[in-house]
Amino acid sequence: MLLTIDIGNSQIVWGVFDQQTLISSWRLATDSSKTADEYGSLFLSLLNTRQIPTKDLIGTIISSVVPPVTHIFEQVVETFFHHTPLIVTSDYPFGLTIDYPVPEEIGTDRLVNAAGAYAQYHTGLVIVDFGTATSFCTVTKSGGYLGGAIAPGLKSSANSLHLLTAMLPSVDLVKPNQVIGIDTVSSMQSGIVFGYTGLVDELVTRIQDEVGQSLLVVATGGLASVITPISRTIQEIRPFLTLEGLELLFRRKRSL
Repeated sequence: MLLTIDIGNSQIVWGVFDQQTLISSWRLATDSSKTADEYGSLFLSLLNTRQIPTKDLIGTIISSVVPPVTHIFEQVVETFFHHTPLIVTSDYPFGLTIDYPVPEEIGTDRLVNAAGAYAQYHTGLVIVDFGTATSFCTVTKSGGYLGGAIAPGLKSSANSLHLLTAMLPSVDLVKPNQVIGIDTVSSMQSGIVFGYTGLVDELVTRIQDEVGQSLLVVATGGLASVITPISRTIQEIRPFLTLEGLELLFRRKRSL
């Protein structure tokens, strides 16, 4: 079995693959103050709950955009699972031509998503990842990674609206029944959810126009389920695309 870990700014998403099938997954808050022992004990407890023996975990692969936490998880894997994890870098076998001046500047999660989606669909893509920030990655039909766009995340935007105003509350990120709100909460939900969907659709449309190719639009990330049902441009949703990409890269790296 393979342990896959994606360390983001707000959440750590991790899962266990048996062969190429994701059999269990979890989301945890990213906390750089936690020690390796604390994270390791938590992982052991969660694995035990799903009756997954640690002795069956024969490998680990990690993508991360939080370097201090990366180091913590290297210790977790070495101490609790007794092997050295693979850490994804920009020179991994992504199966893409990276048309980007400085590939090291690209978040590894974006490249992992692109690799996983291109291997799955074999066509031109826009990949929209709803995380702390919302990232848009563009891949051509021939497998060229062009770059993309980065926007403030849906939850980050909603939190800013609450924290930077005196009288606006924190609201649940759910689709309201109508655009015209009839109270403060529904008005905020309309502005946030419908407004953010407009941001996503506008950026995707401009990317499509700029590339001049028909591109499949794939959404992933924890908040993809909020926007995808009302988006005019998103065609597919793969909640665990990053983990799927990590599993793919582990197989490719080991076959070299």
